[in-house]
Amino acid sequence: METTNRLELLGAPGSPYTRKMIALLRYRHIPHAIIWGGHQSPPQGYPVPKVKLLPTVYFKDAKGETEAVVDSTPIIRRLEREQAARSVLPPGGFLGLLNDLIEDFADEWLTKAMFHYRWYHEADRKNAGPLLLFWSAPMADDETAQRMSAFFTKRQFERLYVVGSNDVTARTIEESYARFVTVLDQVIGSSGFVLGKRPSSADFAIYGQLTQLAIIEPTSAAVTQLLSQRVRAWVDRVEDLSGAKPADEDWLSPQEAGAQLRPLLSEIGRVYAPFLLANAAAVSAGKADFETEIDGRAWTQPTFPYQAKCLQWLRETYAALPAADRALADAAFKGTGCEAMFSS
Repeated sequence: METTNRLELLGAPGSPYTRKMIALLRYRHIPHAIIWGGHQSPPQGYPVPKVKLLPTVYFKDAKGETEAVVDSTPIIRRLEREQAARSVLPPGGFLGLLNDLIEDFADEWLTKAMFHYRWYHEADRKNAGPLLLFWSAPMADDETAQRMSAFFTKRQFERLYVVGSNDVTARTIEESYARFVTVLDQVIGSSGFVLGKRPSSADFAIYGQLTQLAIIEPTSAAVTQLLSQRVRAWVDRVEDLSGAKPADEDWLSPQEAGAQLRPLLSEIGRVYAPFLLANAAAVSAGKADFETEIDGRAWTQPTFPYQAKCLQWLRETYAALPAADRALADAAFKGTGCEAMFSS
């Protein structure tokens, strides 16, 4: 292991969460070094995380020993506690709840679209299989590459059910993505970023998914290009915002945010809220799978305890708001479908 003052992280170009973290570190001027790879062949001398996810960030603990940490959302909050400059978290209250909700939507719902578009359509599978191999092993010979690509593709195609992707839900996922691109186009055109003229962690979460959906996967990239060249261009800009000069007044006011983001909140309430609620109920009941209805169509998939925790965390954030901020949240969420996540 190399001794360095830079924050090191293990990641892959095809991992939206890796791309989320790299762009965020660039923007925040946090020195870092990316180790391209994965846990199938981890870097020698580095600790192994309890859950093998990408990116894995290597922090120094109080004793100076290296610890392997995963999950981009809490990592971002940890970095905020350690370094306040160029924050990606708005100043608490209602804006903080909005940021957490939209970041969670990107991390946990948009990633369904990413996985779906990567493996559901044949053209996308043919594109992704070789990339997955060459991202981790660029010197692989052609025979090995072809064999491993076929193996990866078969395995991932057979795992589409895990994120709820199937012949019935494909329309739900794809129509939601198209609506999201259209809504994001409006948001960017109004303020540049989700919560104002400076990026938040929600922006970087969206960006991470779009590095795949808007660029790598042929089908969704074509959809993005057709619906919004503004969004496609925005992805390129967010890749490196190290030269941005954020100011405190760049955040939207709570009132402005509630009005401007209503179409986005309506999309979250339309598809993500019913998913979160059905998943949480199934987890509470000890069920391995659940069935519900999303956007007028059947939806079935395995339960995810982590996403039940996501709903719990959002509710805890809402409950901790001062009364005035809860009133702002209630007004903003009313009629969008998001209110169902926070009703007692």
